[in-house]
Amino acid sequence: MSNVVTRFAPSPTGFLHIGGARTALFNWLYARRHGGKMMLRIEDTDRERSTQAAIDAIIDGMKWLGLDWDGDIIYQFSRAARHREVAEELLARGKAYRCYASQQELDEMRELARAEKRPPRYDGRWRDRDAADAPAGVAPVIRLKAPLDGETVIEDAVQGRVVFPNNDIDDFVLLRSDGTPTYMLAVVVDDHDMGVTQIIRGDDHLTNAARQKHIYEAMGWEAPAFAHIPLIHGPDGAKLSKRHGALGVDAYRAMGYLPAALRNYLVRLGWSQGDREFFSLPEMIEAFDLAQVHRSPARFDYAKLENMNGHYLRDSNDDELFEALVATLPWLEGGPEVVKLLDDGKRAQLRAALPGLKERAKTLNQLLDGAAFLFAQRPLTPDAKAAQLLSADCRARLAALQPKLVALPEWTAAATEAAVRETAEALGVKLGEIAQPLRAALTGRATSPGIFDVLVVLGRAESLGRIADQSGVAI
Repeated sequence: MSNVVTRFAPSPTGFLHIGGARTALFNWLYARRHGGKMMLRIEDTDRERSTQAAIDAIIDGMKWLGLDWDGDIIYQFSRAARHREVAEELLARGKAYRCYASQQELDEMRELARAEKRPPRYDGRWRDRDAADAPAGVAPVIRLKAPLDGETVIEDAVQGRVVFPNNDIDDFVLLRSDGTPTYMLAVVVDDHDMGVTQIIRGDDHLTNAARQKHIYEAMGWEAPAFAHIPLIHGPDGAKLSKRHGALGVDAYRAMGYLPAALRNYLVRLGWSQGDREFFSLPEMIEAFDLAQVHRSPARFDYAKLENMNGHYLRDSNDDELFEALVATLPWLEGGPEVVKLLDDGKRAQLRAALPGLKERAKTLNQLLDGAAFLFAQRPLTPDAKAAQLLSADCRARLAALQPKLVALPEWTAAATEAAVRETAEALGVKLGEIAQPLRAALTGRATSPGIFDVLVVLGRAESLGRIADQSGVAI
């Protein structure tokens, strides 16, 4: 397949929605699979609701997900003159007409349709009237002359053959009375001018496809192929909404998900390759095919996403994961405070602790939470569970351990472990009866990475200082 061109065309009225991110991913994968291009078009014709902040959020979200686009970003509003030009050409071809129906007339049509229990639609009263009949001082809209009979067929790569009776489609507006193009016209003109060959979008646009095909036919243009993918639903089967949790890609970054994990999770929402769960980006590109996209809505499962993210964390190269963590700190819970403390020494400690931390975490937030002991100020305030591990007997064991640790010629995991085991044996207690109070003293918590790794990461001076704070015995 040559010269494939897809496009992602979000409206900049808010963040990059998780459903939009999946649509962008599908378009990106399809284009890359076929050696084609994916274009980015910002549909900013709704001037009141479109904001620069939303445009920035969409671009930022796509970059974070690793979805690049080809060529410059196209802004729909800037092409309004071209859209008007096509509307005028349709008039000249006799494929469109000026309609002078007043708002009152349109309201009456709607009321009549409601009374007769049929869908509201324009009745075509200006379709064949002479412009000489036009009322004075009324700015007309331009409507397409839609086919009156027959049917419009969309051969959809996901939905299959979809048939629309033409008598259900009215003469819809192309150009408003103030000269601004409608969404329906702008989309077709832009897709045609951008050379789009394959439209992949949500199935909430399926009914638009028939109207848009009428514009293509009226202009004598070849329509692109269509693929309408099902929407994402929440765990309860209802359309994904705020009550289900986060909707924007930016929120998933703040919750500590890795872009690669979110990409992998999104590609598996409504697309399958047997029972296979995990795909690298090259593997996704090689495998992606519209034929495997399901017709039924996919259900968003936060637990599954978290488990997948945990897999990616554990599987990550430590240097790359460290850089990803540091880059994401400004968005993470407690991250901005850590940024202030992250001098060269703390960076080195965090990097050294990473292998142990990532084994216990499913998100970057959990990983950072596990690293809290590195940034804690002396004396530590143990949490409730850690405080239970620091009874008088336990503090006495720490006091017994102190001189053995102080005397160590080298500060390694093996050396500190030997000192702890030797102390436990001398006191006639199990290893855990010293290791657990030691963990509480060093981290202020009852859980942490391996305790001997913690000793090494914190270093001799800091470790001994924290133990002394809890044992009550000065070094």
